[in-house]
Amino acid sequence: METTNQISKGRLWTSYILQGIVILMFLLGSVNNILQTESAIKASTDLGIPKSAVLYLGIVLLVSTLLYAWPKTNFIGGLLLTAWLGGAVATHVIHNDPLGLTLFPVLFGIIVWLSPWLRDPKLQNVVFPNKA
Repeated sequence: METTNQISKGRLWTSYILQGIVILMFLLGSVNNILQTESAIKASTDLGIPKSAVLYLGIVLLVSTLLYAWPKTNFIGGLLLTAWLGGAVATHVIHNDPLGLTLFPVLFGIIVWLSPWLRDPKLQNVVFPNKA
């Protein structure tokens, strides 16, 4: 792969660190939901999500996160995590939560895509098309 050689080590490491943070955060959330911890149940029910759905949401989040972590399925995982974060934004808007809580999933979504963008010339070309 010739394009990988053009990416600086600093940029590559930044990409991996950002992706690692995203994966860690989502793994923690999914494991909490799957184990149905008291904090996961309380947070979900406070937002109007039934207790019976917490396990299934945890499984969906875990699968999405694992897809994001695997290089060959990173793109589909990113799409699924973006959808998850969109649901989080919608939930915060519906509940009239403070702006900070509403914007956090948006900023996290930016990081979800910034990580692969830093190392993938195809994604970079989508945002900043090459002038031919």
